[in-house]
Amino acid sequence: MRPPRFSGLHPVWGQLLQFQNEMNRLFDRWHGNNYGPGYVAFPPFNVWEEGEQLCVEAELPGLDLKDLEIYVTGGNQLTIKGERKPATPERGVWHRQERTFGSFSRSLTLPYPVDPEKVDARLEHGVLLLRLTKHESARPRKIPVKAE
Repeated sequence: MRPPRFSGLHPVWGQLLQFQNEMNRLFDRWHGNNYGPGYVAFPPFNVWEEGEQLCVEAELPGLDLKDLEIYVTGGNQLTIKGERKPATPERGVWHRQERTFGSFSRSLTLPYPVDPEKVDARLEHGVLLLRLTKHESARPRKIPVKAE
């Protein structure tokens, strides 16, 4: 029986997907979905790892928990959706309005699968902190060595 046509590409496929993610991130930073140079995606994310958890921090000033939706899909896709209401002065005239408002959605490919049942989300002082636990399949396993 002949092996599948693309069986030799399996190790390379993972590298190509990683390259694609890096290129997407690079173009998002430069062009920001056609908003021009200097555009920063909203909300901005910080991501770091602490032991068995992945921490994601997002700046969301002026939002309440009721204005947010957080999803983990496909094991390693994080999506944050929400809506920031416009500020309207009671008796004033706008001279400058730089803070954006309206609906937003931002997705992030996480570096490894996480357990969607073990996510802790806290919103304090306009900063959302998510603690996502590594999925069992992403944790390192010690392999026993047998001697003869």
